Amino acid sequence: MTTPSISRYPVPNLEDLPEDIRARILEVQEKSGFVPNVFLALAHRPAEWRAFFAYHDALMEKESGLTKAEREMIVVATSNANGCQYCVVAHGAILRIRARNALVADQVAVNYRKADITPRQKAMLDFAMKVALDSGAVDDADFVTLHEHGFNDEDIWDIGAVAAFFGLSNRMANMTGMRPNDEFYLMGRLPKQK
Repeated sequence: MTTPSISRYPVPNLEDLPEDIRARILEVQEKSGFVPNVFLALAHRPAEWRAFFAYHDALMEKESGLTKAEREMIVVATSNANGCQYCVVAHGAILRIRARNALVADQVAVNYRKADITPRQKAMLDFAMKVALDSGAVDDADFVTLHEHGFNDEDIWDIGAVAAFFGLSNRMANMTGMRPNDEFYLMGRLPKQK
């Protein structure tokens, strides 16, 4: 059986990439033990790769009123709503690890309203889904609800920005036919090998 392609578009060889992109990919490989396909598939256009990952890191790696696990919950829930297999699988793996919970990613992906998460997190995901699917309907009442759950305006910006950014990511992954790495499927499900 042949291995399916990770993208409908040409995937550059690591050695042919600009040095800054190659260095970042090797850093990710060193940390995770493999290269997530998104890094290679989007490298088809280096300038866009740089912009994409700069915004990704600005949203997902900073200190915030949202935990890193909560940001991953937003990605998983909205990516499922957008039909993005790559992001549900990849960010589901990251969510399992960051939440230290092997069940939560599947629960959030299938139906976050029934997931074992807090009422605060459900309110966060309600808003993220509204941004992802019906952003024109966002109004002041949404902010009131989120304030009642302890979110400030900067947190609300973060919720909306993560949902919006991954709307772009979902659409690019779907358009390119991006395939999730096999490694993602078991991450965070089994005890780590010592």
